Amino acid sequence: MSKVAIVTDSNSGITQSEAKEYGVTVMPMPFFINDQTYYEDIDLTQEDFYQKLSEDANISTSMPLVGNVTDTWDALLQDYDEIVHIPMSSGLSGSCETAIMLSQDYDGRVQVVNNQRISVTQRQSVLDAKELAEKGYSAEAIKEILEREKMESSIYIMVDTLYYLKKGGRITPAAAALGTLLKLKPVLQIQGEKLDSFAKARTVKQAKKMMIDAMRNDFDHRFNDPEGKNIYLEMAYTHNLEDAEAFKKEVEAEFPGMEIVLNPLSLSVSCHIGPGALAVACSKKIPELLE
Repeated sequence: MSKVAIVTDSNSGITQSEAKEYGVTVMPMPFFINDQTYYEDIDLTQEDFYQKLSEDANISTSMPLVGNVTDTWDALLQDYDEIVHIPMSSGLSGSCETAIMLSQDYDGRVQVVNNQRISVTQRQSVLDAKELAEKGYSAEAIKEILEREKMESSIYIMVDTLYYLKKGGRITPAAAALGTLLKLKPVLQIQGEKLDSFAKARTVKQAKKMMIDAMRNDFDHRFNDPEGKNIYLEMAYTHNLEDAEAFKKEVEAEFPGMEIVLNPLSLSVSCHIGPGALAVACSKKIPELLE
């Protein structure tokens, strides 16, 4: 049986300490902050990040350096036969395409998964890949399974402020000004490649209801699983744990009996939406892991 290593990046939200616990490798994403380079969860904590964000620092995301990627792979291939590499969605970054290009020099020993996920749904893909590897699946088979299942997930995010969407050029200054004036709480959606607008709420309460209703609709109609027996339910937040835990109780009441995993939203997403965001997400369980 082939010995398969699982590699991802910190966009998955998996911390370095969790990576050791799970037996996976997490590549820290680089951030440029006021012309200095920082690495997520290495020398850039969640608190550091939001402090710099509040100071209106110039923050931009970047892809992992090519040398860091290949050095990581080379080191792992000393002890493993194959690697499954799960980067963030190709629709949100060029790091996936770069990894696919680099993998071509590894004679099939490195399989790069383009399964269009980020944050808590990407995290679930990593855990699924690890379990599949433990069941004896090859790197190529794991890649095929994860890509086959790539659209079987959803993320809905309520944005607390329009400032960062405007700053990142994702909405126009005029739209941001109007939205701020009307005190709108946009609900965004990640389903597949891109971060898209889903709905506009006038209050946090209304936004929460929209997200719960959207998730209920996915359970009932997309996944044909109203009770969520074969679905993972996940939640995320940006720098507002107390609000997130309160929202978690609301979601638990709507989906009784379901275990909900709550994690901070990865910093690469937080960079574009700012603090105060709440998200609810789901991932359909992989058939091979239900056997």
